Amino acid sequence: MSETLVVMVRSIIAFFTLLIFAKILGKQQISQLTFFDYVLGITIGSIASELTIDLTSRAWPHWIGLLCWASLGFLMEYITMKWRYAAKYINGEPTIVIMNGKIMESALRKMKFPISDIMELLRNKNVFDLSEVDFAIIESNGQLSVLKKPEYEPVTAKDLKITKKPSGISTELIYDGILIEENLKQLNKDKKWLDKQLKSHGVKDISEVFIATLNPAGSFYVDLYKDHIKNLTDIGDYKGPY
Repeated sequence: MSETLVVMVRSIIAFFTLLIFAKILGKQQISQLTFFDYVLGITIGSIASELTIDLTSRAWPHWIGLLCWASLGFLMEYITMKWRYAAKYINGEPTIVIMNGKIMESALRKMKFPISDIMELLRNKNVFDLSEVDFAIIESNGQLSVLKKPEYEPVTAKDLKITKKPSGISTELIYDGILIEENLKQLNKDKKWLDKQLKSHGVKDISEVFIATLNPAGSFYVDLYKDHIKNLTDIGDYKGPY
């Protein structure tokens, strides 16, 4: 068997093995990964790459290695779900770095976290002045959670004693030119109503629509394949990048 064919077969094995293991281990957003999850993912990926291109050894030892690492990862997830103290040591725990507007220098030193990094994370939260912060917490995934002082919190409808109607979650009625009849029925609407809405937006046929949605508040949104503005250069005032 040629090397090219061997690599192709091994790639297929590694691909579907990783796909199965990823489904078993569950999925998280990259921003939610803990350090342990990050290291585990890199190690499993490294073993999979060796399984694909390391032709000097047989494939099954690499596959056994993948199986062992994925099994251990699943075991750790199960343990952290069942035992709070185990989760504390495996995944870490949140650390308060600003309390009552005061920076906790000892906590930063313990985590080896420079204040410049805290400032950067605060800016990512649209906080550019430390005096606005009441509490700040470094989560176990490295993200920063911020609670502003009451006087710097944005004013809400409740503060102004204004009653707002909930808008709810938009439901897709048309996607990629195809009518989703089940969603239309769930909203107690019919095709006649939909045709009327589309005509009011200048749409003659459903096939012209890329996506159309409706939320419980009655807001109807439609986007067509042939938009009037195809790109930025169609905008008269656009002069290109500076």
